[in-house]
Amino acid sequence: MIATRFTETFGVDHPVVCGGMTGVGTAELISAVAEAGALGFLTALTQPTPEALAREIARCREMTDKPFGINLTILPTLEPVPYAEYRAAIIESGIKVVETAGSNPAEHVAAFKAAGVKVIHKAVAVRHAVKAQKLGVDAVSIDGFECAGHPGEEDIPGLVLIPAAVRQLDIPVIASGGFATGSGLAAALSLGACAINMGTRFVASTEAPVHPNVKAQIVAHDERATQLVFREFGNTGRVARNAISEEIVIRSRRPGAVFEDVAELASGIRGRTRVLQEGRMDDGLWWAGQAQGLIESVATCDEIVSGIVTDAEKIIDQLAGLRG
Repeated sequence: MIATRFTETFGVDHPVVCGGMTGVGTAELISAVAEAGALGFLTALTQPTPEALAREIARCREMTDKPFGINLTILPTLEPVPYAEYRAAIIESGIKVVETAGSNPAEHVAAFKAAGVKVIHKAVAVRHAVKAQKLGVDAVSIDGFECAGHPGEEDIPGLVLIPAAVRQLDIPVIASGGFATGSGLAAALSLGACAINMGTRFVASTEAPVHPNVKAQIVAHDERATQLVFREFGNTGRVARNAISEEIVIRSRRPGAVFEDVAELASGIRGRTRVLQEGRMDDGLWWAGQAQGLIESVATCDEIVSGIVTDAEKIIDQLAGLRG
């Protein structure tokens, strides 16, 4: 057992997090993560309405009596999102921890803290993490350049970003981006983090609600099989390399290109339907990090978490044995 400020603050057995993943963070996966002793986050905006989110929370509670949280990502959208109503559903459902991400979470942090909800904010730069701490969040998840999703525009890998954040923060730091193994957990702890956050590793789990083709491709891929998209539009994202991501890059590099030139290919609904649900691996955009190069098999959440923690404990003991 590895006890850290993170496990003590959030009341879980292991310093492992499954952060919010749109289309993936549903009750099937998050209840399994909780049962494994880690902290998982249902993704609020995977649910079409605040009422549906409340039902998903109730469904998850039928599957586990262990702690889990909700991810609330604040991003620009074509259709306005009723964030205040989603926030109210989270609070009224009695959720005790929320992961915020995306834009400035100030309004939401204030409301959650007033309701006694702990907040973890995901940041991709030290200055953003420092600002989140000033807002009163309880922990920061710092996302290195290796991550799936949006790593920001500064291209700072975790080996530098994690200790740089730890040096400037007083609250627990969760290391995110590139983690999938026990050696990664041991490394994160040595850099000063209190836990690791994993996304791609949990997508390749037995319980993840995605097509088997997705899980098989993560296992088959190496660390080179991701692609950066949307860089020309100031919204860089790391995704799995496929025919769609490559076409997006080609169109984006044309002189005068605008996001509308790739919007149809980049559609989140298209990716979730054609790839995650139907397994048509070259027919939509889907998120994957460089950690897929470290993933060798599909496993249950319990096997993933227990294996990582056991391996990390062995490595920590081996390192201690190097002292003369």
